Amino acid sequence: MIDFLTMPSPCYVLDERLLDANLAVIDRVRRESGAEVIVALKACAMWSIFPELARHSDGATASSAAEARLVFEEFGRPAHTYAPVYTDRNIDEILCCSDHITFNSVAQFERFGQRALIRGISCGLRINPEYSPVGTDLYNPCVPGSRLGVTAGELRELPAGIEGLHFHVLCESRPAHLRLALEAVERRFGRLLDRVAWLNMGGGHLMTHAEYDCDELIALLREFRSRHPHLRLILEPGSAFTWRTGYLVSTVEDIVTNGGVHTAMLDVSFACHMPDCLEMPYKPAIVGAHDPAEGETRWRMGGTSCLAGDYCGDWAFDRAPQVGDRIVFEDMIHYTMVKTTMFNGVQHPAILIARRDGSVETVREFGYEDFKSRMS
Repeated sequence: MIDFLTMPSPCYVLDERLLDANLAVIDRVRRESGAEVIVALKACAMWSIFPELARHSDGATASSAAEARLVFEEFGRPAHTYAPVYTDRNIDEILCCSDHITFNSVAQFERFGQRALIRGISCGLRINPEYSPVGTDLYNPCVPGSRLGVTAGELRELPAGIEGLHFHVLCESRPAHLRLALEAVERRFGRLLDRVAWLNMGGGHLMTHAEYDCDELIALLREFRSRHPHLRLILEPGSAFTWRTGYLVSTVEDIVTNGGVHTAMLDVSFACHMPDCLEMPYKPAIVGAHDPAEGETRWRMGGTSCLAGDYCGDWAFDRAPQVGDRIVFEDMIHYTMVKTTMFNGVQHPAILIARRDGSVETVREFGYEDFKSRMS
């Protein structure tokens, strides 16, 4: 049991034992499906755990020059890189750190592809199969008019030099959604599948979720491979590696009551430290809290920034929160640290790892100089 009271506040805490359970699931999928599973840095770029992730994956995928360099330097191998746009300012650094690169458009491949091919880098093209189960437009890459990927109607011929195709249409999805996506790919791009060497199925495969059917995923991948035995199949889940592996620890600093609404004011910010709670939106779980029943006092959690909407709720507690109490948010490793900001100069959470032997290590703390160095 982790003792949150002894930790600095605020802080993110990754639990190695929870990570181990996820990695065992991912290893099983790799072993039994024959597909490659690579880490998507867009969800978690916590490079202090890269050595562990490298032992239980087939590489890592990057979406920028900075991520590609981080993969190359800290993951210890070149990156699979995809970005919506490459520029003359970043392409050379990306190519130095990558062994696969996917282009968002034929025009981008025509502009930069020869530089990659000369270096022996495998080039791919992102396709838009015009199917996605994602209901929130902010996260749906297949909305009408999407800027992401080439539709079948736009891709009459496969450009010479393209060795792979890449689609990314899922988000915390299940095998049934992947099946529909693959059906859309085969229906719209099937004529091209025998002309490429690899198919990257992107992310969104939440295979470490308690309700995810890994047997179904493995069977689906095997079935697809039987139809296309020459293809290397690649999955690049982001959330799955660090799903429910850690926490964000905060402290109640004040209690505000206004118009019958009770708000526990915290030393963390939803806008700065948990932005998906406002963007998606969703309400995270809190250790020791539950959804309010009829007649229970409802508590909002208020963030520390000056943004009026920096709050989330409601929750109920067996004992009313008091100043000094710890509020521990669950599942706060993926898509948190990578999306944080220092808006208002609010205190940035430290990063800790709860080790398998029960010890806790602080791997990074932040202060004034981190805020100042981002400004001019």
